[in-house]
Amino acid sequence: MKVIETDLPGCVVIEPQVFGDARGFFYESFNQDKLAAHGLNPRFVQGNVSSSARGVLRGLHYQWPNPQGKYVSVLEGEVWDVAVDIRRGSPHYGRWTAAVLSAENKRHLWIPEGFAHGFAVLSERAVFSYLCTHVYDAKADAGVRWDDPDLAIDWPVSEPGLSAKDAVAPRLKDIAEDRLPVYAP
Repeated sequence: MKVIETDLPGCVVIEPQVFGDARGFFYESFNQDKLAAHGLNPRFVQGNVSSSARGVLRGLHYQWPNPQGKYVSVLEGEVWDVAVDIRRGSPHYGRWTAAVLSAENKRHLWIPEGFAHGFAVLSERAVFSYLCTHVYDAKADAGVRWDDPDLAIDWPVSEPGLSAKDAVAPRLKDIAEDRLPVYAP
């Protein structure tokens, strides 16, 4: 397993060791001991899978309170995956990082609690998998506008397919402080 730092501290790309031959391939998608050796100790309590068509953008989602850390990957297709630090008081508040995740590269992205998350589908279809550190809590469900000009995320789609909820999500600066995670160094 290879852990690759991103330009946003806390978010890392996990590149598994892949064993393949003419029959196909095998890799560990998650190994607690190997992640712990890199200082990552998530405890997952929920797993989700979604399927989306080309041009769909999901996000930027988060929960507060009851934040979710997410360990995400793509089982089919390709996405451009984004994490945004939205923790009040963080020295990286409002910064984002992105990684291409695909069935081909088999990479995962670890997004710690306190970050907003979203992705845009680059292939005809993508099957997206994520393990979460907290169960979904509808009362804590929240989002940040995908095209917030203050974040200036360089999305690879200009007119994405959005859910009704994502289309009206607020800008980060318009979210009440008590609805944002708190940075804890």
